[in-house]
Amino acid sequence: MAIRRQLSDHIRPGVQVLFVGINPGLRSARTGHHFAGYSNRFWRLLRQSKLVSEPLTYEQDWRLPEWKLGLTNVVRRPRAGIDVLTARDYAAGRKRLLATVRRYRPRVVALLGVTIYRQLFPSMCTGTVQLGLQHERLARARVYVLPNPSGRNTHYSYRAMLAAFRGLKRLARMM
Repeated sequence: MAIRRQLSDHIRPGVQVLFVGINPGLRSARTGHHFAGYSNRFWRLLRQSKLVSEPLTYEQDWRLPEWKLGLTNVVRRPRAGIDVLTARDYAAGRKRLLATVRRYRPRVVALLGVTIYRQLFPSMCTGTVQLGLQHERLARARVYVLPNPSGRNTHYSYRAMLAAFRGLKRLARMM
């Protein structure tokens, strides 16, 4: 199966929460769908946190706007891991992300990983980054840090990940 150069964003006007990944993995690039890695927990976390009302798989990533959710990546190029991404990749990605947030005006930008937060707000990251709602804004949108749902992420237990996703659900319900 051929590897795609980039994945399509799934965002519509009226989006409430825009999920932002770092970059597509190689399996996602091969399938043409976000969070397609065998060990990725994104779709299960969405359902168990009740951010979506039915089980979804990566093959249904295009359906997220039905729940006023959107999906994009900071870096659009597929890579096996984030260790090969450069400062230039992140700078270009930040510029594109800002334009996307300005265009669609989500209420919350949900960053899928502390690494993304550190790249977007380097001056704010002098110590440990806490999951959840941050003080910073991205083009007027509130910023919420979630754990990276990749199976490679061993920094957080599934229980901690689910708690963070449920916190986002509570915040979204208040808006």
